[in-house]
Amino acid sequence: MTNWDDLRIFLSVARGLSLTAAGKSLRMDPATVGRRIARLESRIGADLFLKSPQGYALSEAGARLMPAAEEAEAALSAGVGDLTGGGETLSGSIRIGAPDGCANYLLPQVCAAICDLNPGLEVQILALPRVVDLSRREADLAIAVSRPRTARLRAEKLSAYRLSLAASDAWLARNGAPQSRADLQGARMIGYIPDMIFDAELDYLAELGLSHVPLTSNSVSVQLNWARAGAGLAVVHDFALPAAPGLRRVLPGQIALHRNFWLIRHAQALRDRRLQRFAGLLADGIRAEIIRLETAVTRAETGAARNTSS
Repeated sequence: MTNWDDLRIFLSVARGLSLTAAGKSLRMDPATVGRRIARLESRIGADLFLKSPQGYALSEAGARLMPAAEEAEAALSAGVGDLTGGGETLSGSIRIGAPDGCANYLLPQVCAAICDLNPGLEVQILALPRVVDLSRREADLAIAVSRPRTARLRAEKLSAYRLSLAASDAWLARNGAPQSRADLQGARMIGYIPDMIFDAELDYLAELGLSHVPLTSNSVSVQLNWARAGAGLAVVHDFALPAAPGLRRVLPGQIALHRNFWLIRHAQALRDRRLQRFAGLLADGIRAEIIRLETAVTRAETGAARNTSS
């Protein structure tokens, strides 16, 4: 018979993807974790993980066990919380997958605030320039820029957000500020590597009618830092601009792109009260943070315009 301690170790390996990561989370020696997993697999009569030099990935049997283990974890957490009077406190490890713009400029401060209120909670942010695969348990939750088209996943609209064309003070001083979209045709543009645009919603420059893009990267952060270095013009999340001193929006009255973030969960995760609670806090935090940062950009530009005119 499988006990909770076996499932606790199984969950740590499944989430950490290695014996070393699980050992750190469990405060156990990785070799001990490996022996416990081997003992559990022997008792069940099936391999729960596919082992490789890259780490531990769930096997088909492991993927079938995962929802039951997570339900047991959620039930135990809720039961302990009821007994101790701390039913609303979150604990354990939760992994979030997100595109790197969200992962770099929103999730750190939002998750830090959640962890301040829940000292027993451990959060892992998986920043990838592609869609996170929840079916392979790469993460517990994912944030995406498009709604998934499969019944196995559930999506909740998190927030709308805005993107603008931006350039550095140094670039604008050398080249002058574009006065219309037509001026962009001869400017050096920064954008995504065309064959690595993993979602049509990210094809910003095509939407603006710009096809010649000499500086490209699959990373939003690289694109932003290229713009900060004065290399050219880039489409930048407005919520990232407060973290990028020296970048200015270009043609804000003529160019403004609007997108949405979606919070994605596996359908089975909807039964996990711990994840439900965390998802609610995450959604509220991201919405509030986007409003705060985008408002800060608008206020800064309004203040600069007043100083220039006075």
